[in-house]
Amino acid sequence: MAYCYDNLKLEKGMYHEAGRSFTQVLESRDPSEQYRGTALEGLDAFQRQLKRFDIKVKGTGSDVVEKFFRTADSAVLFPEYIARSVRQGMEEADLLPQLTATVTRFDGMDYRSITSEAGGEEKELRRVDEGTEIPSTTVKVQENLVKLNKRGRMLVASYEAVRCQKLDLFSVTLRQIGAHISRMHLEDAIQVLMEGDGNGNAAPVDSTATEDTVTYEDLVDFWAKFDPYEMNTLLVGNDVMVKMLKLEEFQNPLTGLNFQGTGRLSTPLGASLLRTSAMPAGTIIGLDRRFALEMVQGSDVLVEYDKLIDRQLERAAITTISGFAKLFQGAARVLEL
Repeated sequence: MAYCYDNLKLEKGMYHEAGRSFTQVLESRDPSEQYRGTALEGLDAFQRQLKRFDIKVKGTGSDVVEKFFRTADSAVLFPEYIARSVRQGMEEADLLPQLTATVTRFDGMDYRSITSEAGGEEKELRRVDEGTEIPSTTVKVQENLVKLNKRGRMLVASYEAVRCQKLDLFSVTLRQIGAHISRMHLEDAIQVLMEGDGNGNAAPVDSTATEDTVTYEDLVDFWAKFDPYEMNTLLVGNDVMVKMLKLEEFQNPLTGLNFQGTGRLSTPLGASLLRTSAMPAGTIIGLDRRFALEMVQGSDVLVEYDKLIDRQLERAAITTISGFAKLFQGAARVLEL
């Protein structure tokens, strides 16, 4: 059986089709649906192209970087390999899916989010007598724009320096770049959770009863202030994590068993406990991840495909564009030690 992927013409122009990624362009020309029931089922269009040119990107038998450049067609695949490796590193180190209520894709640099008030009369479902007005909840556009930030790293290496390197090893460096970019996004998210997005929605700040320490009573009082929301996530730095783990309530055998088995900690209050060095010292952020934060994604991982295809790796930029909007102010609070 003849397959379309075997004779597909690859070109630079596939990287700048409006509104579509390289993989989406490949899929439109070589749909995965036609491979159902074949040995190629389960591979996407890019992976089929790797198979076409017999390029192995991982494992002990991985090829060298130079193999991408054996033909003009296979060289076109190199920027997508870079982007996928960076994206993998971002996903491996990414806490954002555990913090964001939704991800909005937006083509631009300035975004305006929406908001409404929670609690009070606006959320009460009161009995409506005949002829009386039905209570309403007002959803409004935020007054100020949410600015998106371009974050990235410069890949600085000569083709001669990397051409004989194994792709599996080269991917490790690219995944580290992805981890750095993910860290930058997390720092942006933490700043918005604490200070707001410029619309007067900074998080309320509480303090512990005893300076520079935290007690279980502090956490209970903090938890109680979230009504009508639910404190289901705690974000802490290394210093606060150490203090919390020394609390008697965190030494419950079931809590320890869960940590040893999965590497994840849950507090006695039922909230997931997330640790990151991006947090300021002596600070805890509590949030209801269902309602606190919106991630606005202006672009996926972008690479300077022209330079990479032409083997000009000396100054090839790898970037993403994103920002964060605060959805409901009461859904996130700060506890300072």
